[in-house]
Amino acid sequence: MNSPQHFGSFSEFYPYYLGEHSNPTCRRLHFVGTSLVIALSAYTVASANWALLLTLPVAGYGFAWIGHFFFEKNRPATFDYPLYSLIGDFAMYRDMLRGKITF
Repeated sequence: MNSPQHFGSFSEFYPYYLGEHSNPTCRRLHFVGTSLVIALSAYTVASANWALLLTLPVAGYGFAWIGHFFFEKNRPATFDYPLYSLIGDFAMYRDMLRGKITF
């Protein structure tokens, strides 16, 4: 197994992150998972049902990991770069909404 690369900043990491998400189905699954996380977060705050916070990792990571294991056929970057990967997911979501990345 290769040791992880070192990235000095998120701007150095993001091109790597995008390269790990070249499969359109994987990107679509990330989009669905991130949309669910945003919707569940808003509903949790509005309803004050804080137990719903426990569902956020399942919603977000569940769809993303299916995309990686079955379509992208790679290991999710979150295993080696958890914080940068979380930021990368929201950056990729933003870029998909802006039309910079197709999905």
